Amino acid sequence: MPRPRTLLAALALAVAPLAHAGTVPVAVAANFAAPMQKIASAFEADTGHKAVLSMGATGKFYAQITHGAPFQVLLSADDATPARLEKEGRAVAHSRFTYAIGTLVLWSAQPGYVDPQGAVLRNGDFRHIALANPRLAPYGLAALQAMGQLGVTARLQPRFVQGENIAQTHQFVATGNAPLGFVALSQVMADGKITHGSAWQVPAELHQPIRQDAVLLTAGQGQAAAMALMQYLRSDKARAIIQAHGYRF
Repeated sequence: MPRPRTLLAALALAVAPLAHAGTVPVAVAANFAAPMQKIASAFEADTGHKAVLSMGATGKFYAQITHGAPFQVLLSADDATPARLEKEGRAVAHSRFTYAIGTLVLWSAQPGYVDPQGAVLRNGDFRHIALANPRLAPYGLAALQAMGQLGVTARLQPRFVQGENIAQTHQFVATGNAPLGFVALSQVMADGKITHGSAWQVPAELHQPIRQDAVLLTAGQGQAAAMALMQYLRSDKARAIIQAHGYRF
């Protein structure tokens, strides 16, 4: 049986990480909400640090950061925004990396509505099609690029219903306000399968890669919790969660 002093020393070592645990405010692209909630839980359990998550459109986060929002880490839906923040001195130089590559899908909550080839875009008789605002959300921009490559933009543009971000876009389709729309695969996938409805995974060659970069913002420089989260996102545990939600690396 360990001596009392030895036991006290062991207990002190065990709680040391928790004694220095911190909180990190994180701006999270809306498409990454589900996996990031799971990662945040695992991160807190493993490190004691707590990630406080705000979900939204990358473009809006950029505006908030430039106006002094106290985020310490940005998980963007693109790679351009973190690069721009670094260039402007609002993010720590050389801290950014690609944490996931997103997949765009055309999805309907109705089984059998979207065919596996996406032909519904050319011949479907629907009044509305949802997409995220392409000026704010990279998935919306990718949707526009894909429709352009398919030559259906002129036909479909009068039917566009735009969400402020990809979460709102998914809601439009899930509630039936739009019978189909372009969303992130991660929003409709669990355990490697489409959970319900019908979907067409848009071929990657139809749009620019959706490289999603993380960056340490200047407010997070030197902050233990922020730096720990940046490291944790590259861990095997985090990457397994990310892959399970339909992302690539």
